[in-house]
Amino acid sequence: MSERDAEPTRIVVRIHGRVQGVGFRYAAIDEARRLGVTGWVRNSDDGDVELVAEGDTDRLRRLLTWCHTGPPGARVTHVEHRWAPCAGVFDGFQLRR
Repeated sequence: MSERDAEPTRIVVRIHGRVQGVGFRYAAIDEARRLGVTGWVRNSDDGDVELVAEGDTDRLRRLLTWCHTGPPGARVTHVEHRWAPCAGVFDGFQLRR
């Protein structure tokens, strides 16, 4: 891991497919907490799931990889993401409504 990967950063993710009503958000919370990243996850009105996380780049990459599959029952068809500067504003990983 490079020194740059250890610097905190942010990832903004939108997950498409059958991702609501299958426990995706709660599984994402478990995975994010297991990885030690902070942020939030929520359902969007159009049926997608949105996730914002901050932490070191390697851990965020692992969370992004997980988002491509999600929990059993989910059928992810597409994942969009973008990297952004870390704002350092989150305390833990939470469910947003």
